[in-house]
Amino acid sequence: MFSKVSGPVRLADQVAAILSEEIESGRLAEGDQLPTEVALVKQLGVSRTVVREALSRLRNAGLIEPRQGLGVFVLPRRTRPLDLEAETADTKARVLQIVEVRRAMDGEAACLAATRATPRDLARMRQALDAIDSAVAAGGDGVEEDLAFHRSIAESTGNAVMVSTVRYLGEVMRGGIRITRANEARRDDFIEAVRQEHHAILAAIEAGDAEGARAAARRHMEHAASRLQDADDGFWDRAEDLDVDLDPTP
Repeated sequence: MFSKVSGPVRLADQVAAILSEEIESGRLAEGDQLPTEVALVKQLGVSRTVVREALSRLRNAGLIEPRQGLGVFVLPRRTRPLDLEAETADTKARVLQIVEVRRAMDGEAACLAATRATPRDLARMRQALDAIDSAVAAGGDGVEEDLAFHRSIAESTGNAVMVSTVRYLGEVMRGGIRITRANEARRDDFIEAVRQEHHAILAAIEAGDAEGARAAARRHMEHAASRLQDADDGFWDRAEDLDVDLDPTP
């Protein structure tokens, strides 16, 4: 049914693209059962790990559903979640694109928060920053705590659509944030710069300075991009292992 895959693009990307095309074209229709993992491995000439990663991406994209003891089936067509894997297979390019999206979203969220945050909201933001420091001091990557800080800013806007969007993007972008923080953890000056940038955002929000908060949040993302550009090829080779989590969590 399928031709074997090969070439410079990551195999899981290729397999996911092949299966997605079969589904989007209607050749695999709603309710159809996909070939078994063993059959896909044989037909496509890839490992079972590659097939499982590709199927995970399709599941997270809302295209397929595994059914215990029965197999994997095509789901009804609907509005699909964001697929950050589709446009590029290059880890560095994709993470930098994530940073661009965050620059826009985080900037506007911080701007609104500066005019709407309550004392309770501000306390949650400060607690989130303290949690990042504690996680890093304990040897953690601070990814969940970083996400919590930016979620607390969005929540303080009182805009339900903003909150839902930031929460969803946080799920989709968790892998990108993990790579960003892994890069920043390489150098003590990066760690301190990130800490100062976070506190600058909070300070502007606490001061009610909407434009200052927007600028601080956007500057944080611009500096994050610059720090990523500074990373050497060795870091990006290792980042491929982190890259498997760029899909949204089911």
